[in-house]
Amino acid sequence: MPRFYFHIRASEKIEADTEGTEFDSLECAVDDARLAAREILAEKVLTGETIDDQAFEISSSDGAVLAIVPFHSVLKLH
Repeated sequence: MPRFYFHIRASEKIEADTEGTEFDSLECAVDDARLAAREILAEKVLTGETIDDQAFEISSSDGAVLAIVPFHSVLKLH
């Protein structure tokens, strides 16, 4: 089972995921990243923090970025 790393990027800063998580596929990893982004955004709203330009950069074990999930992409605004 492949291991995916969920690095959090905010502008030029990156918070590296050094452990990674195993998923059946990249699609499963992206789905999990979307759920995690919703949880992080919910916490920011509850604490009054600014929702900024953060995103998950999902990478493989060799460091290649396979997908980017901007946190704001999980919001449904009318």
